[in-house]
Amino acid sequence: MQTRSDDLIRDDVLFELKWDPKIGSSSDIAVAVKDGVVTLSGFVRSYWDKNAAEKAVKRVYGVRGVANDIEVKPVTARTDPEIAREAIQELESHVSIPNDRIKVTVEKGWVTLEGTVDWQYQKSLAESSVKKLRGVIGITNSITLKPQVTPTAIKSKIEEALRRSAELDARRIRVEIEGETVKLYGSVRSWAERQEAEEAAWSAPGTVKVQNHITIEP
Repeated sequence: MQTRSDDLIRDDVLFELKWDPKIGSSSDIAVAVKDGVVTLSGFVRSYWDKNAAEKAVKRVYGVRGVANDIEVKPVTARTDPEIAREAIQELESHVSIPNDRIKVTVEKGWVTLEGTVDWQYQKSLAESSVKKLRGVIGITNSITLKPQVTPTAIKSKIEEALRRSAELDARRIRVEIEGETVKLYGSVRSWAERQEAEEAAWSAPGTVKVQNHITIEP
C-alpha cells in the first residue's frame, strides 16, 4: 500500500485552500499534518468559509482525517434575533424544507436547528441554508428523521445504490443494520469515496442514522 508523506499532503492542502475561490481568507488558515490527519487552525470571516476549508481538505489525496479548529470571527457583529429572523426566512424560502416543523435557536451567533423531517437531504438543506448567513459562527443540526421503511428494505436499497456508483467498488463495502442505525464497513481509496458511500446510504428511503466505519487505504 502506497502512502503519502505528511509534507506532501500539507503542500497539497495549502494549494487547495488557496485555489478554492469559495474560501475568502485562506491566508489566515494554518495547516498541520501528522500521520495523514490534517489540523486546521486560524481565523475566517464566516462559518461558510470554515466549512468550505474542511471540504477542500477532504478532497486532497492521502488525507485520513480532519480536525477543524478554525475560529469564526465575523467582520461585523450581528444580534441573535437578527440571525434568527434571517434563518427562518431562509428556511421558508425553500419549498423542499418543511419549515413549520423546524425550530431555530441562536445564542451568541451559534445556531441550533431542531425538529423532524422525512429525508436526510431536507436536514442537510436546512443546515446549508443557514451556514451562509452573515454572523453565524457555528451550527448544531439536531433535526431528526422519521423512519418510513423496514430495515431489510433500507439495507437492500443502500446496497443497490453502492453498486450503481461509478466511484465505488461495492465489493469492498459491507452494510449492516442495527435498529435504526446503518453501519458501513470496509475500505476505500480516498476520503471522497468514503463520503460517496455515506451519501449513498443516506439516499435510501427510511435511513435515519449512519455510522461510517469505512477506512481509507490509498
